[in-house]
Amino acid sequence: MPHRTRYLIVDGHSIIFAWPELRKLHRRRSSLAREELIKRLRQYQDWTGVRVVIVFDGKGPKVTATSEPADVQIFYSRSGQSADAIIERLASKYAKQFDLMVATSDSMEAETVHASGAQRISPDSLRELLERARE
Repeated sequence: MPHRTRYLIVDGHSIIFAWPELRKLHRRRSSLAREELIKRLRQYQDWTGVRVVIVFDGKGPKVTATSEPADVQIFYSRSGQSADAIIERLASKYAKQFDLMVATSDSMEAETVHASGAQRISPDSLRELLERARE
């Protein structure tokens, strides 16, 4: 069986609020917490080759995506749409083609993701994954 590309899809705000040090940064300024999470996940992608997609709740009129060719992909949902909706859509669309892991603390989202064939990991497991990648 050919090796399937591995993707890690991260529910950005779910992780920020689950990790005390990011929650603290978020209280000071939300962009600081986002930048720190993105930095850690970018390192993880560089170290492991796992492609990282981060989804944040957005405020704009449409879904926006930012990414350099080899960089992590970042999506912001449009206002009135949760990041969960985008994550669930990505999971159901790509779980058959790729080896997908979704990091979230949201149990409803976890069930949907699991049903689509992707793996779900908790914020604590994500932290362990990032720490192990450094070793």
